[in-house]
Amino acid sequence: MNLTSKMLTGQSREHLINLPAPHSPHHFLQAKVVKAFQGLRQRAVKNGFNLQPASSFRDFTRQQFIWNSKFSGERKVHDDAGNALDLSSLDDWQKCQAILRWSALPGASRHHWGTEIDIFDPDRLPTGKALQLEPWEYEEGGYFFELSEFLIENLPHFDFTLPFMKLSPEKKIGREPWHISYFPLAEQASQQFSPDLLLHAWQREEIGGKAILIARLEAIFKAFMV
Repeated sequence: MNLTSKMLTGQSREHLINLPAPHSPHHFLQAKVVKAFQGLRQRAVKNGFNLQPASSFRDFTRQQFIWNSKFSGERKVHDDAGNALDLSSLDDWQKCQAILRWSALPGASRHHWGTEIDIFDPDRLPTGKALQLEPWEYEEGGYFFELSEFLIENLPHFDFTLPFMKLSPEKKIGREPWHISYFPLAEQASQQFSPDLLLHAWQREEIGGKAILIARLEAIFKAFMV
């Protein structure tokens, strides 16, 4: 389906349905994605994994809160090793680049489309440990390494991809082995999305670093958008 501008920027959820039990009632995806994910999950169960969504649809307001909290220093911004960065010595453009490595702009997150899922296996998360969604958890020696290997082998059978893994050299985005995408619909949404559409969504919205983001939007699309 062709998504409207509000659907593409997380300002509408008319394109979504609820992900049925046993998942949280707060997870929403497009209907075809729900069907594909249920098939993937059944395959996972047969292979000893409890595949669960940590995040699915995320609306504009939620992404705006995450972005602004990071820009203001109220929320952790981390480096590739998971260590917190000190943003106080950075100018606005440097702060934006540090945030963009791991977080999308409000209105520009693929999670707005209803095609993306951050996944994990709660049964493999050690007692007392909180899920971080950082690469080391999914790499060799991490809690979810075996899950990652399962996904690499099985995602193509259900039309899912790992969009933040094999990135071109020009991209400055961090690797996200937990982020799966339903390719047939995500590809359509990606082709519909544009800088003008994003700027329209930003009208009358408070976005940390908004002036420099608008000035550097072309560079952001090249380096931080997939």
